[in-house]
Amino acid sequence: MEKVKTLIIGSGPAGYTAAIYAGRAGLNPVLYSGMQPGGQLTITTEVENFPGYPNGVDGTQMMMDMKEQAARFGADLRDGSISKVDFSSRPYHLTDERGNEIEADTVIIATGASAKYLGLADEEKYRGQGVSACATCDGFFYRKRMVAVVGGGDTACEEAMYLAGLAKKVYMIVRKPYLRASEIMQKRVKEKENIEILFETNTLGLFGENGVEGAHLVRHMGEANEEKFDIAIDGFFLAIGHKPNTDLFKDFIDLDEQGFIKVVPGTASTNLPGIFAAGDVADPVYRQGIVAAGSGAKAAIEADRYLQQL
Repeated sequence: MEKVKTLIIGSGPAGYTAAIYAGRAGLNPVLYSGMQPGGQLTITTEVENFPGYPNGVDGTQMMMDMKEQAARFGADLRDGSISKVDFSSRPYHLTDERGNEIEADTVIIATGASAKYLGLADEEKYRGQGVSACATCDGFFYRKRMVAVVGGGDTACEEAMYLAGLAKKVYMIVRKPYLRASEIMQKRVKEKENIEILFETNTLGLFGENGVEGAHLVRHMGEANEEKFDIAIDGFFLAIGHKPNTDLFKDFIDLDEQGFIKVVPGTASTNLPGIFAAGDVADPVYRQGIVAAGSGAKAAIEADRYLQQL
């Protein structure tokens, strides 16, 4: 069985920053990059709000820079995922997807969050054939075509704006009679000539022979003035929030009602000594790369202090 001082699970800004700090502290951290190396920022084209990049930076490039920096300080960066954990006794026991067992004195959980779907059978049917949860990954395929974005928050507005630069027309399908997004994002989408916002509208299903060709929608669902109608679209993009990737830890770690890891306010500490959480997996509020990176630094500093007391 391999013994490590600090095991980091996840490789977004939180995981890589934790690896940089833990590496500099001489903890020889081992990081498993997980299903999506680089995390959600790798499905973002341009990151404009991360300090230090005055002209913006490609999300994948930024994660590669962080990875390189972590490697420079001696982090052992591995492909693959952790598939099983046993946090019932210390040191903590973890197993990777290849069956290798690891004994860790401290664990930093930075597994992030994944996009939510509406739960329609058609989403599964057309996944990869017109249904996507990432406009910046797949928007390129919809140049000069018709697309729809589901959601009314900042993410939905950002995705709609991005797609509006490529597609002929973008529909925003919004359940509520208003947008939840920040004022600046609301203003942008409302002023964009090729974005049409469909308020108080729900998606009933999708249709098409070889991929998505349209969506069945309903306005004022369940009310006297309910109205069903179809729109012709080639792409259907989900932007309705994220689910934290915490299923692996739920038997041991305290989670909130949405499934996010609960940390002691102002820290990265969980309910278990020596186990810390960083990034979107423990952040239902901000979900920003810079906040994730900061929390990764906190987690590594706390891990180092914890190990010094052992």
